[in-house]
Amino acid sequence: MVKVATTKLDRTRVARTALDLLNETGLEGLTLRAIAQRLDVKAPALYWHFKDKQALLDEMATEMMRRMGEEFLSAPDADWRVALTAAMRGMREHLLRHRDGAKVFSGTHYTDLSYAAPMEAHLRVLAEAGFAPGAAARAWFTAYSYTIGYVIEEQASSTGPGSGDGGDGGDGGYDLVARAERLAAYPLAAAAGEELFRAHDRGFEEGLAAVVAGIGATLATPGPAASG
Repeated sequence: MVKVATTKLDRTRVARTALDLLNETGLEGLTLRAIAQRLDVKAPALYWHFKDKQALLDEMATEMMRRMGEEFLSAPDADWRVALTAAMRGMREHLLRHRDGAKVFSGTHYTDLSYAAPMEAHLRVLAEAGFAPGAAARAWFTAYSYTIGYVIEEQASSTGPGSGDGGDGGDGGYDLVARAERLAAYPLAAAAGEELFRAHDRGFEEGLAAVVAGIGATLATPGPAASG
């Protein structure tokens, strides 16, 4: 009898399958049962590796971080502004590959140390630029939090790959005409819709530039005062 080769079922394989399935189901529809069906195994086989959905999300976020480390996080530019900007751009691009990707990534706990080397490299760039250790950590976390939050909102209001369910508002997935009608008595709030729910790429870049400028103004160690 010929034996059919099988791929070993492990945590990484399950997480990769879950990330593939995420674009079809979204976060709310992603279940261990659905993943088991995709892997052609019984659901109890997955509980051997993951006690619950949160444990699965932790592994999915870790797999995403592994990929980020391999793709763009491992060798930051020596200029901290360039390095931080590039890292956040890359993170956004990666999160947008997956429907609800930012929600999956946010609030999870890594299951291994794959994040440590990239984080160390970026903190070292900041430290070598004169940031105190605490300020370097705060700088990284501030830019990181901006990026995660931006993409959560972007995916919630957009249509297409990597987005939420979207709506009938065209390229932004949000009906701005209806919104403006509801806010007719509040013209500034109504007009803000174009900035909040359209042109996400431009909006992200402008916000990121503001974050990086703010980090430089408030967290960077001042140089010696210029003599007059």
